[in-house]
Amino acid sequence: MSIKTNACRILDTLHITYTLHEYVWDENQLDATTVATKVGLLPSQLYKTLILRGDKSGIIAACIPGDKELNLKSLASVSGNKKVEMVAVKEIQSLTGYIRGGVSPLGMKKKYPLYLHSSVKSMDPVSISGGRRGLQIFLHGEDLAAASEGYLADIAYE
Repeated sequence: MSIKTNACRILDTLHITYTLHEYVWDENQLDATTVATKVGLLPSQLYKTLILRGDKSGIIAACIPGDKELNLKSLASVSGNKKVEMVAVKEIQSLTGYIRGGVSPLGMKKKYPLYLHSSVKSMDPVSISGGRRGLQIFLHGEDLAAASEGYLADIAYE
């Protein structure tokens, strides 16, 4: 395939096996459930990447299953913050190099601390954004944890 994003290049460098899956995206349907359906997975297999700001740490990223909601208190606790909050959508591109709906936990323009929901290790496959809208990367959950150097934690409501 001729599509190579920063996320793909990182996986290639690490010799991690993955597949790319393109889909037709819609500005009004960028939610994880819709994307999961379009690529033939359960929402629990599609991990969404969220960008937040901690009161002590600054910018951090969280990656959780598409069918879960981020637990801000848990994330604050594991990241050494008293509180964390989502960054404004208008800040996402300048912070990560990616746009909303295309944020990958791999290949951001700066390496922020990443917190992965602990369920990722048992997922096969797991899907993450390929770094642009309309492109998903499928890989083993353990490989995502290794490639991202993310901290595993229970950071979502069950």
